[in-house]
Amino acid sequence: MDAAVRAWLESQLGTPLDQPDLEARYARLGTARAVALEVLRGRLATLRTQPSTVNVSGVVSVSYTENIKALERQIAALEAGDPPGPDDPPDETGPDGFGTLPLVERPRR
Repeated sequence: MDAAVRAWLESQLGTPLDQPDLEARYARLGTARAVALEVLRGRLATLRTQPSTVNVSGVVSVSYTENIKALERQIAALEAGDPPGPDDPPDETGPDGFGTLPLVERPRR
């Protein structure tokens, strides 16, 4: 994992990050996007196992529902390819949405 991948993961996941854990995940999964998705899905699973709201009458009220929604939005954006990762394959489509297709002459008979 190079510095660009590390910086991109830090921007997506926040700090502090467990670098040895991220490097092991990157070696296993192969892309920074897959690592970010796995970490975020783990965080979402942890939040879903806890109560989403806590109320103590007249003292405090805490709600984690917006945090859950924010994680779900971030996961959906990453699954859609936004923002592009440093190790994503280059996009071959042009501005009109069509890719390039090399023309190869067929051998004559």
